[in-house]
Parts: sequence; structure tokens; C-alpha cells
Amino acid sequence: MLSNLFSKTEKVSLPWNHLNDVSQLEQLDEISKEKPVVIFKHSTRCSISAMALSRFERAYDGETPFEMYFLDLIAFREISNEVASRYGVQHESPQTILIKDAKAIVDASHMGISYQELCDEAKKL
Repeated sequence: MLSNLFSKTEKVSLPWNHLNDVSQLEQLDEISKEKPVVIFKHSTRCSISAMALSRFERAYDGETPFEMYFLDLIAFREISNEVASRYGVQHESPQTILIKDAKAIVDASHMGISYQELCDEAKKL
């Protein structure tokens, strides 16, 4: 009985697409015309960002109603700046942005980031 309590559960990896070039935003906009897209902006230097990412990843159940893009904003700050400008959202870190039809629908930051809430919003689109 206690062995079940302490046994490791298999971790499901998220199907991240990594944003590492500004030109990918054009592709992301095209994809968002067919299916919602989420950008997760992560700071590798921030413990709050690490906590938000961990919560997000733990909530993932193996299926998602959106395409997922991961942005390391320390390594790719110019992309982060373009995301803020293109979608009209103030830069925050960590941050999630739900995009549909090349427009930001919902954005959240810090502990307001919720995988389930993004799923619920994406299913409405």
C-alpha cells in the first residue's frame, strides 16, 4: 500500500514547439486560423517562472485543444518583444498567450497561468 504512495508516476512530455526565430510567428498565425495556439514565455533565470512552468506541465494530461509554443525569453528576447508588439500584450514573465486567428484572446502571467483554464478557453473557440 505504501509502495503505491511513493511510486513514481510516468511523466508525460508536452509537445512543445520551440520558438527560436521571429519568422516562426508567421507560421504560428497561420496555424491559429485552424487551431488555437498557446505561447508559454519562460525566463530561465526566474524561480517563479520555473514554478509556473512546472505547474503547467504537471496539469498536462496527454491531450490538448491547442498547439503549444515555448519561448525562452532570455535566449530570444527579440522574439518576446515581437510577441508583445504583434499581439498587443504587455510583456510579462512567465506568461501564456492564447492566440486564435492571429489575435491574442487571453493572456495570463505568474501564478495566474492555468493549463486547465487555457484548455477551457480554447475549447470555446
